[in-house]
Amino acid sequence: MALQFFDLSHVFTQFSPEWPSSPSIDIDVLKFHAKDGVYELNWEGIMHRSTHMDAPLHVTENTPDIMDYPLWRLCGTGVCINAPKDKWGIITPEDLEAATPKIQEGDIVIINTGFHHKFADTDEYFAYGCGANGAAANWFVEKKVKMVGYGCQANDHPIATKLVDHGLGPTQPHLIEEYKEYTGRDPKEDFPYWEDAHKNLMVKGGIPGIENVGGQLDDITGKRCFFMAFPWRWKGGDGCIVRVVAITDPDGDFRFETGM
Repeated sequence: MALQFFDLSHVFTQFSPEWPSSPSIDIDVLKFHAKDGVYELNWEGIMHRSTHMDAPLHVTENTPDIMDYPLWRLCGTGVCINAPKDKWGIITPEDLEAATPKIQEGDIVIINTGFHHKFADTDEYFAYGCGANGAAANWFVEKKVKMVGYGCQANDHPIATKLVDHGLGPTQPHLIEEYKEYTGRDPKEDFPYWEDAHKNLMVKGGIPGIENVGGQLDDITGKRCFFMAFPWRWKGGDGCIVRVVAITDPDGDFRFETGM
């Protein structure tokens, strides 16, 4: 049997669901086959759309951009773990410790929360979705993983973002009282810092974080795979849309060329 390839990316279109922040993508047809003999599109929009990777520069000034991730971080062996979450579920160090297969030092880690099935322009996916806390990001740093991909709306939990009273927020102030009613706790008790999962993972650890992983995620959950996700070689870039691929070798006889 040959190598098996799995696409872990959501389809990218002009109408891709977006985190509740910036204007949507604008795609215009500049040239047509019938008129010009060629087909050409013009695209305008930010890179934080669909399945994408953030750079440290996205969340902290004077830090590395998307081009600064070394290539060795963007491919390698790792695991896709199952960590199902419901409304406002939190990815914690306990989830990571209990994961099977076991997360090893140097792994790439892809997390299946189940929310990739809900990827849509809805509050359910973005405002009431799940995400990691700062402690989980610190766990990844201490474990010295290579890269992390999240099958949910972002690296951080929505309550650690400007949707509530962090940073430039609150942009959705109703979530503050709703969270109190739903959990019985103040949002700042559970998430005292602004996007500390982003900052701990990428700025402190230099670890790429991929958001909105999806596609054939269920097919490789609970397995060890070889993963790849390469952003543009873009100086100054704060993030980049990526195609995330998992590869398995059922026969176990594939080997890289020696280069000789």
